[in-house]
Amino acid sequence: MLRTPAGRRRLEILEWLKDPAAHFPDGCHGDPAEDGVTADAVAAKLGVPPHVAETHLGLLVDIGVLRRKQIQQHTHYRRDEIRIAEVARMFEKGW
Repeated sequence: MLRTPAGRRRLEILEWLKDPAAHFPDGCHGDPAEDGVTADAVAAKLGVPPHVAETHLGLLVDIGVLRRKQIQQHTHYRRDEIRIAEVARMFEKGW
């Protein structure tokens, strides 16, 4: 899933979310570093419609490397560092 052209975009999103404050402007709801960023912010950075960003983010949530957090009517996404470390260990072991 991460080796396709779309997968490169997902890896890029994961990279941006390592330091969301450096890659995304402050949102009006929540702190990017603490709460994550919205699909709209990711869409703007990727230059795609929000539903495309939501698809990428949803897949990353489904495999467990991102977590969702609801703040008012907005869904924010941030990295799950523990899960990312687990996945990295699986690949290192030749999974």
